[in-house]
Amino acid sequence: MAVITEESESNPMNPSTSKTPNPPSSPPKPSSSAPNPFTFWFYFTLTVSLITLLFVFLSSLSPQDPKSWFLSLPTNLRDHYSKGRSIKIQIFSNQPTIEVFSIQDGPILNSDNVLILHGLGCSSYNFRKLLKSLANKGLHTVAIDLPGSGFSDKSITLVEEIEGLRTIWDVYNDIKDKGLFWGFDQLVEQGYVNYDDPKENNRVYTRESLNAIELDSEQMGRVLGQVIDSLKLAPVDLVLHDSSLVLSANWISENPGLVRSVTLIDTSSNTESALPLWLLQVPVVREAVLGLTSVFGKVIESCCSKSVNGLDLEANRILLKGKEGRKAIVGMGKRLNCSFDLMEWSGSEGVKDLPIQVIWSSSSTDKWVQEGKRVATAFPHASILTHSGGRWPQDDNAHELAKSIYGFLSSLPKPIKESEEILVEQRVKKINDEAIDNQHHIHDDHDHGHGGFMDAYGLGHGWGS
Repeated sequence: MAVITEESESNPMNPSTSKTPNPPSSPPKPSSSAPNPFTFWFYFTLTVSLITLLFVFLSSLSPQDPKSWFLSLPTNLRDHYSKGRSIKIQIFSNQPTIEVFSIQDGPILNSDNVLILHGLGCSSYNFRKLLKSLANKGLHTVAIDLPGSGFSDKSITLVEEIEGLRTIWDVYNDIKDKGLFWGFDQLVEQGYVNYDDPKENNRVYTRESLNAIELDSEQMGRVLGQVIDSLKLAPVDLVLHDSSLVLSANWISENPGLVRSVTLIDTSSNTESALPLWLLQVPVVREAVLGLTSVFGKVIESCCSKSVNGLDLEANRILLKGKEGRKAIVGMGKRLNCSFDLMEWSGSEGVKDLPIQVIWSSSSTDKWVQEGKRVATAFPHASILTHSGGRWPQDDNAHELAKSIYGFLSSLPKPIKESEEILVEQRVKKINDEAIDNQHHIHDDHDHGHGGFMDAYGLGHGWGS
């Protein structure tokens, strides 16, 4: 029997008893089934984005009544609205009037009258700093919201007359008026509801429909003429921005006696506005642009304005989105005069002798700078200046624009106007006539003692007489 000693156990020469040392441990290999955190965050972000877009889309389908919409506005927009008034304009014959929002500043007597027209997608809010700067220089300045924009009406209820046309709705109304048994008797006796009566077929039906306001150049001319007449601005110095030139060009050429000068700020003869309107037409895309401030901000920064603060950005988004503004802007963009020829217009009888100034952005794309040079060639006798802002006016260059406009207007001969004494005399006479007339309407005055102009939201603000 062999005896195994302690020495033999530890003898390295004995293969039967030697111990093989353990190999050095290596780091464990990562399991191929371990989850990738980037995959999780990708799908999480995608899911949240889709839910957000769905929420924005559904919220855009539920209309908000005008008063609730106004009360939900931020302070800067409500403050801007409180400084203006609404003017009633008749665009469509035999149809209701619409309200155009206007804001003015500066001295009225013995002052040049400046009217600012914004481009599609903008509003008078974008020009509030320019308006104030021009007013501080002694110019009576007015800015309006084009119909379909800003605080102006964006939709109108049109009444349509239909003669001799029977519809299912008419059948329903007749059965409702004459009774269900009358309709049942008609079906039993004849197999149909009888509409062969000539008296019935010669009836005239009226149908009301709510439509977004989509103006063409002719209708825009009516708005422009009525605003100038209502505020007594003629002869007026027009400041046209972006697509407002195409909208108002026909009216200007047809009414040279009412216009003293025209200043063009980044306005082109083509129908492409600074804000890409196609973004407001594509489903889901339009909801994202108008529903998400971050997306809207990227669009404005890349196309319209290099520097815009958060409050102003949100104000533009709210005004563009609210009260069916998107539909009105898109509709007006489609109705712009695609055949408008800048060279032909500049040489027309009513424009060729008109003092014109062109102010163009020097910090936009090279393509836009070249467009400015092309526009300048259409007006060889025009004053050509540049500014440091984008295609939309910015707060930080309002003083720069005002300086260029004031210098141009100061170089023009003063328009022939009534003297201040005559205006004061007419105003005193008007006050006396109104006082005499009011004696016959004392009770009515007590019922309507708020004065001024009622606003579109029933809040009772406005300018007095």
